[in-house]
Order: sequence, then C-alpha cells, then structure tokens
Amino acid sequence: MQDPNADTEWNDILRKKGILPHKEDANQAAEEELIQYQKPIVKTYEDMTLEELEENEDEFSEEDERAIEMYRQQRLAEWKATQMKKVFGEVLEISGPEYVQEVTKAGKGVWVILHLYKQGIPLCALVNQHLSELARMFPETKFIKAISTTCIPNYPDRNLPTIFVYRDGDIKAQYVGPLVFGGMNLTKDELEWKLSDSGAIKTELEENPRRKIEDKLMSSIRTSAPLKNNSDSEED
Repeated sequence: MQDPNADTEWNDILRKKGILPHKEDANQAAEEELIQYQKPIVKTYEDMTLEELEENEDEFSEEDERAIEMYRQQRLAEWKATQMKKVFGEVLEISGPEYVQEVTKAGKGVWVILHLYKQGIPLCALVNQHLSELARMFPETKFIKAISTTCIPNYPDRNLPTIFVYRDGDIKAQYVGPLVFGGMNLTKDELEWKLSDSGAIKTELEENPRRKIEDKLMSSIRTSAPLKNNSDSEED
C-alpha cells in the first residue's frame, strides 16, 4: 500500500480532490508543537509579579512594554490602596507625651478618633468596646484612647467619656459627656453613625439606628395612651 504522506504526483492529485487530507508543512508542525510545549511554562505579564516584570523586561516588544507599564501602574495603585487600608485596624493606647506624635503628626489626610476615658467608668468601658470593633471595620482611620488626665490635667470625670475627632491636626468634632452618648444603652451602630457625621468613617448604615429606637418608643407611648384613658373612664 502506498504511503499517503509520501510526496508523489498521485498523492497530490488525491489531495486536490479531497480524497487525502492536505499534508502539513513540517516546519509549521514543528513550530506548533514547540508553542504547545512552551505554553505551560511561559507566563503572560498579567500573571507576573512586579519583580518578575522587572526581570523579564528585555524580552518584551515595544507594544508589550506599553501595555506592561499600564499594567504595572495599575498593580502598584492596587498595592498602595491595600497597604493604606492595613495601616491601623486597632485602638492604640497613648499617654500625654505621645499626643503630638500620634495626633498632630498622624499624617496628611488621616482621620484620628481620640477617646478620653478613665477606668472604673462603665460607659467609658462600653465606648472602648465599641471602638475596638469600629477600628477593625475602618482600618484606614486611626483610633486612639488615653486616660483623660494624662492628656488634660484635672480633666473632670463628669465630661467622660469624651471623643475628639481630628484631621490634619485640627479638631473636626467633639462628643463630651454621657448624655451625648445616650448612656449605657449606646450600641455600636449608634456610635458608628455618630462618628460618620464627622466624616472620620464612611458608614454603610442607611439611617440613624437611634431614630428606630425613638420611633419604637413613641409608638409604644401612643399605643398605651388610649388604654390609660379607657381605664380612667371606667373608674369614673
């Protein structure tokens, strides 16, 4: 039987009529095989780290280099954004001498939330608990706490808890005394909403959670009022 891959005149006629498949060019077949072999081991620049891009820079064409530069800038921006979000994430305890460094020199554009407290005051402990949660939720904001008299000598306990909000060394908001915080019924969401009013954090809460409690309270009062009047009428 004649070899169908042989270069004969008869085989050429059969190929033209479609009886035999066209013979692949040997060089083309070898090249395709080489490409298939290289594919698993050659990384595209999208898969490379910034360090690998630097190492393989000489192997790219001019068009590739333009695309790589755009990709490098994008990766760099993403990395910087990620690093910024990891800057804080917890409540830092400071004393008076550290105030300038941690608050005034916190950095351009950095929001700082400072809680002045004292041990033994339950509402201060509650605020510290809520701030610890908020610090994890908003790591781009700097949360600090300090015993009140270490920052402000003779600061009265009746003003505690006190929260100062700073940006670029300037006070942007202040919350002083237990009445401002609503007493021991203060929730984490209420404190989050209050601090978001200052701009220090960007809450995803859609409305003031305190308002829901007030609305329920008013609704309860309205519901119970007629019952009281009916009771009075029956007694008369």
